[in-house]
Amino acid sequence: MKHSLLLRSLMFVPGHNEKLLKSAAGSDADALILDLEDSVPEAFKEQARKTVAAYLDRKFFGRKPVFVRVNDSCTDHFAKDVRALRYIGNCYYGIVCPKVNGLLVVETYAMMFPHCDLVPLIEMTAAVLHVEAICRHPLVIAVAFGCEDYIADLQGIHSRESLMVPRSMIAMAARAAGITPIDTVHINVHDLDDLRQEAMLSRSLGFEGMLVLHPKELPIVHECFSPAPEEVRQASEMLRLSEEAAANGKGVAWMDGRFIGPPLVRQAWNILEKHRRIKELEDKSKEKSRD
Repeated sequence: MKHSLLLRSLMFVPGHNEKLLKSAAGSDADALILDLEDSVPEAFKEQARKTVAAYLDRKFFGRKPVFVRVNDSCTDHFAKDVRALRYIGNCYYGIVCPKVNGLLVVETYAMMFPHCDLVPLIEMTAAVLHVEAICRHPLVIAVAFGCEDYIADLQGIHSRESLMVPRSMIAMAARAAGITPIDTVHINVHDLDDLRQEAMLSRSLGFEGMLVLHPKELPIVHECFSPAPEEVRQASEMLRLSEEAAANGKGVAWMDGRFIGPPLVRQAWNILEKHRRIKELEDKSKEKSRD
């Protein structure tokens, strides 16, 4: 993986709304996406870029990982976003790139932000078809699915079934390239039961986390994208038995009647490593609250 960030949740914050920006700084989101694009009305675009630039310049968000979603590279707003952000310094982690439909568009963002990590949004049908090449660009550390734009471009109908293929392709391409796959937003922020189902499905497909629209989604998203206590227990036991078998000169270890092969050992390591990173983040949060 190209980075060490924990990215179970990336929460959008409209760049023109100072009340939400201040609230987001103290939220439990693993990372923030300060938005200059879809959540900002046309009349507030200039205000948004000035506000975001000012907050970043003041290092208002502290150590919380912060990304900025700029406007589409084909729009007049993009050049203004670039001018507002390029010379602030190392106050944000990377750029979320909208409407990426292929490698050439990624190159455009990379040329304008050469020292930033990039997170392309896979929200066009062409992007899904070219997602493997997009994932392998050297500045790309993660890709995120944008299902609503994808469905509009496809002229399809939003359903679990219609999104299964693009989600699977995005997750596979990202993992193959060694970067982080982030799943789409859940647009009905009031239906938390459905959010849980979608998040669990997302994790089963290989996603590391998801885009978030509202703080009340965070507890469920974090729970679903974190190893459960029983998973951690089983992973620890699996590694113990595997190491014990190797020490005794046995090529095979068994657990609950199952053969423990190298793929299960790798997955156990993945689970324990993620658990370690989550605990580390929680410990830092507790220390900060005590201060």
